[in-house]
Amino acid sequence: MKLSLKNNVAFGTNILDVNVPAHLRMRVPSGLSYLDEVMGGQGFVPSSVTLFTGEPGAGKSTMLQLMADSLTREGHTVVLVSGEESPFQIKMTAERLQLRNGYMFGGETHLPDLLPKLTGLAAEAKKRGKTLTVLFDSLQTMNDGKYGPDHVNSRTPVRALQMITEFCKETHAIGVVIGQVNKDGKMAGSQTLKHMVDAKIHLGIESKDKDLEGCRILESEKNRFGHNGTTMFLRLDDRGFSTVARVATF
Repeated sequence: MKLSLKNNVAFGTNILDVNVPAHLRMRVPSGLSYLDEVMGGQGFVPSSVTLFTGEPGAGKSTMLQLMADSLTREGHTVVLVSGEESPFQIKMTAERLQLRNGYMFGGETHLPDLLPKLTGLAAEAKKRGKTLTVLFDSLQTMNDGKYGPDHVNSRTPVRALQMITEFCKETHAIGVVIGQVNKDGKMAGSQTLKHMVDAKIHLGIESKDKDLEGCRILESEKNRFGHNGTTMFLRLDDRGFSTVARVATF
C-alpha cells in the first residue's frame, strides 16, 4: 500500500543526512507492564500504528481502556474512538475497572470528519511535549468516506487503515487499531492490513493447557521497532489483567 506522506525530505537526500526529530526517538510506555513487554520492552513509538487482533471476549476493549487511562495519567492526550460501544457502555466498563484518570471519547467513525479533529489534538499535545494516542475500536466500523458517510464496501477497512496510517505518520501520533477476527481466529479482511502497520499484537484465550486454561495469551506477531518473541499469559477479572507467566523465545 502506497502512503502519501509529507515529511519535508527531498527526493534523493542521502539517508545519512536525514535529521530525525527528537520526539520520534522517544518511546511511550503504556504503563501496562505486560503490554510494554510484548511491544519490545519500551512501549510505543510516536508515528506508529499497531493492529490489535483477538478472539471475541478475550478482552481487547478492556485492555484499550486500561491503556488509555494509564497514558492519560502520564499527561498524554488519549482518544478512544468507538464504533462498537456507546459512551454509556464504555463508562460502565470504566467504572467496573475503577479507572481514575479517564480519557477522551470519540463516537465519530467517518474519517474525513474525525481526522481533522484529531490533528488539532495532536498539535496541542506536541506543544506540551506529549503525544496523542488514538485507540480505534474497531477498524471494521471506520468509514474512509469514499462512498459517503453511510456506505462502505469490502475494501473500506484497507482504505481506512491507510488514512489512519498517513495521519499518524504526519502528526506523529500513536495509533492502536482493533481488527476483528472470525470464529477460526483469523483476521477479518485482507492480509494487506498486516503489511500496512508497524506492529501487530494478538490476544487469545488458552484452551489446551489445563494449568493455564482460560488465561489470555498476549503476543506480538510483528514489530518494526522492537523484538518479537515475548508471550504473556494473563488472568482477566473485573479489575483487568494480571500476569501469570512470561515466555521469551528470542
